[in-house]
Amino acid sequence: MRRYIKKRKKLNQIAKKRNYDVIVSHRFVFFLVLVLFLFLFVFGKLCFVMIFSSHQYSSELASLTYTKVSGTSSPRGRIYDRNYRVIVDNKSLKTITYKKEKGTTDEEMINLANEVANHLDFDLSKLTLRAKREYYFVKYPDLCANKVKSEEREKVEQRKMTSRDLDELILQRITEEELSQFSELDLKVAYLYYLMNNGYTYEEKTIKSDASDSEYAYISENNEKLKGFNTKIDWERVYPYGDTLKSILGTVSTSTQGIPAEEKDKYLKLGYSLNDRVGLSYLEKQYENYLKGEKDEYEVISSHELKLAKEGKRGNDIVLSIDILFQQKVEQIIASELVQAKNEPNTEYYDHSSVIVQDPNTGEILAMASKKIVNGEIVDNISSILTSPITPGSVVKGASILVGYNTGAIHIGEKMIDECIKVAGAPEKCSSHTLGLIDDITALAKSSNVYQFKTAIRVNGQEYFREMKLNFNQSSFDTYRSMYHSFGLGVKTGIDLPIESSGCTSDDKSAGNLLDFVMGQYEAYTPLQLSQYISTIANGGSRLQPYLLKEVHQATNGDELGKVIYSSSKKVLNTIDTKPEYMQRMKDGFYAVMHMNGGYGRGYIDDKLDSAGKTGTSQSFIDNDHNGVIDTETITSSFIGFAPFQNPKFSIVVTSPNSSHPNSSYDYASLVTLRITKAVTNQYYEMYGI
Repeated sequence: MRRYIKKRKKLNQIAKKRNYDVIVSHRFVFFLVLVLFLFLFVFGKLCFVMIFSSHQYSSELASLTYTKVSGTSSPRGRIYDRNYRVIVDNKSLKTITYKKEKGTTDEEMINLANEVANHLDFDLSKLTLRAKREYYFVKYPDLCANKVKSEEREKVEQRKMTSRDLDELILQRITEEELSQFSELDLKVAYLYYLMNNGYTYEEKTIKSDASDSEYAYISENNEKLKGFNTKIDWERVYPYGDTLKSILGTVSTSTQGIPAEEKDKYLKLGYSLNDRVGLSYLEKQYENYLKGEKDEYEVISSHELKLAKEGKRGNDIVLSIDILFQQKVEQIIASELVQAKNEPNTEYYDHSSVIVQDPNTGEILAMASKKIVNGEIVDNISSILTSPITPGSVVKGASILVGYNTGAIHIGEKMIDECIKVAGAPEKCSSHTLGLIDDITALAKSSNVYQFKTAIRVNGQEYFREMKLNFNQSSFDTYRSMYHSFGLGVKTGIDLPIESSGCTSDDKSAGNLLDFVMGQYEAYTPLQLSQYISTIANGGSRLQPYLLKEVHQATNGDELGKVIYSSSKKVLNTIDTKPEYMQRMKDGFYAVMHMNGGYGRGYIDDKLDSAGKTGTSQSFIDNDHNGVIDTETITSSFIGFAPFQNPKFSIVVTSPNSSHPNSSYDYASLVTLRITKAVTNQYYEMYGI
């Protein structure tokens, strides 16, 4: 039995050993297969990368190791008028710059300024007292230290005063007598030192634009030793037609200004650099995306040199709807009539007139001008066309009478008695002259207020009788305002400029204001809104978006225009909700204004142009003594019109705020608006015919 057990144990041991050997053998085979699989996988992947994806990874590696540096801003695109005359161009400037190198001390900057000042000319009239003191402070530290009292130093140590406060005290104690010892070279150094420090430390400062050849050459040849000084070719905008239309063309930032701080985030997201030059106002800003140039792009190579990788180019060119020669004539007419009017009686408070000439079939603006007299000098005032509402007066009566037709308050040809009306709690309201029994055409031709009053009372759900109580009805205001808005009165026109006013709207809920509303004495509109209004009438009821941009042309290397990459077309914002016969009847009334015997527009436009239009005279008030109280009554005159009547080619708006004022001693109202209208329309006829 013992022998059996012993033999059994031995057999078990042999079996275990065989099982172990089998397991080890299987594991070895598995490991070998796994290693082989991994080898094949890695080898396959490596082959794939090396053979099929080498180009992709080479590109990614290049992009990771490529360092891009942009050059200075490239010149902007040119601006042309509608006849392809250049009205804004670029001029190259040899420019000297300075950027403080890291670690440069004030003493080193003074030494640099002393070295460079001998070779540059400056206009020292721009050197301020503050700049002189700051130079003295750095040049004579020991003398300045003696200007500090011991108790003031103690305050700094006790943190009751900052070091900056102490420096400011020293600056104020530097006397003009001490500064008078400066030589001419000292003054040049002081000014140069100021320019080197003006602005943020990290910024590149423009030391001199439009440098002479010798100044430019000196800096270029010595820029290694003159640490921080450099030269570059910059540019500036030039205007072949002088100041004509200049303010609406807009401005561009300088290389030292760069991007405006308030718009930094917007421009950085678009890929701009902080020192890039951008359009700051009006058309330069509105069409920045077209006008901006593309900068040179350089690659930093291993030797730390720059290699041009992509050449920059000038921005695209834009063509405006404006005719610059016509624009010049319009500006000259306004300036001349402005001077003449100021020599007439009752014009103490008159200071400007504005004109807009538009194509009513497309929305294109042909001329847009405003001139103002300030302290005897005539200045540009074109922004007022967009931002300064006026009380328009009777020019709105075209829209008012359409409300009467649309609501059934009146019908075509209806007659009413023009008489002074009287509602309870208000003084009498009359037309400028009592006209008797008149129809709707005569009411427009002779600018009857009463015809509009009686119509408005019917729209309000009442019928006029003397001393009646006029009820407030919000829906009546809403009905009139809706019609006005559909013509562009009281809403933004949508012109392609970055600023525009929507006019002035009142929410005074006095019932009597409805009567003022319908004759243009309640709300105020900009001249541009009036232009959209009369253009809508001229073309038969389509409110078009006014615009200045006509075309965009691809930039070229030469002076010729490139191919057209964008062309504007008319944009209908809305159509007037009225019957064609109502619109035509209103237009017939505007025609009678200009041609009926006794029509208020007679003489504004020569009969050969076969025009239609409407005059407006409104009561205005100004604060003539600037004490915050509006206390002087004035008269604002305006005119809107179009020609020829059957096939309009142009519309015109002329406004002259405060052109006269009532005077019990001498009853005279200036005809400046009439004279400007006639001169401008004659000029149009002379240049374009009809």
